[in-house]
Amino acid sequence: MPNEQAKQLTLGAMIIALFSILLAVSFYVPVLNLITILFLALPIAWYSAKFSRAASIYVVVLSMGISYFVGGLMAIPFALIHVLLGFIIGDTIRLKKSKLFMLMASAIVLIVSIVIEYVILVLLFKFNPVKEMLVYTKDQYDQLGTFLEQYNTLPKNYDQTISDVLFMFETVMPTLLILGIFCFVFVFINIQLPVLRKLGLDVPKFPAIRHMRLPKSILWYYMIVMVVTLFVELTQGTFAFMVLANVTMMLRVMLTLQGISFIHFYIHEKGWPKWVAIVATFLAFPLQSLTVLLGIFDLGFNIRSFVKDKNKK
Repeated sequence: MPNEQAKQLTLGAMIIALFSILLAVSFYVPVLNLITILFLALPIAWYSAKFSRAASIYVVVLSMGISYFVGGLMAIPFALIHVLLGFIIGDTIRLKKSKLFMLMASAIVLIVSIVIEYVILVLLFKFNPVKEMLVYTKDQYDQLGTFLEQYNTLPKNYDQTISDVLFMFETVMPTLLILGIFCFVFVFINIQLPVLRKLGLDVPKFPAIRHMRLPKSILWYYMIVMVVTLFVELTQGTFAFMVLANVTMMLRVMLTLQGISFIHFYIHEKGWPKWVAIVATFLAFPLQSLTVLLGIFDLGFNIRSFVKDKNKK
């Protein structure tokens, strides 16, 4: 037991030192930081997978403290994201959870941490990054409009179109943030896990996308949203309008994924080569309306059984 504790302390100190080095390189060494930033969470993930949660939390807290001395206040929110992701990835490996559980847990933790950091920026530092980004984007479009006007190529209703686009962008910002975080975490996890596997850890794998089946309740939610959209006129800028816009967008993304799942299932049942599935996946996004329709039929009707029965014949 004392030897085990000594091992935890020794490796913990080494992990904190390695994390500090990677953080310093990520902050101060151009070009090389593009690589180190991808693996900044790796030491924490490995340690969390090997040792108890209590020991891992101890290493996480000390790593956060060290980050202040490496890069000052600016390093803390940056380090916090990677430390938390590393801890969640390692802890889920230690508990032998599925890769989907790892994805959900990592994304939720990251969303909460970003929201907390955003609130701190707004309340304590009086800086709203979303508003600043929208103001900057509006200025850039105004400059573009001035340039086009000089050459008499300014499109009709240019200002109104830009205003509408920026308004909708601001309205669905919560959904865009959530989707962006899930995409980031998905890529991030798939970078970490192969390296952790090389380091001797038993890491989980995603099931094939053709096996994905969302709850059928998604269809009821989507139908309710469509009915509200058709029969209730909401004023733009209100909280109800924002909620409806975000829920609609989120449901359509989920049904798009379900449609892609059915496409992969169909191609697998037909025995077609993998490149067909790749091409079909890329085409599914520009043809989103058709993909959503496939997702609705896949959830609402047992068309997979029909495909299987047809192939048997």
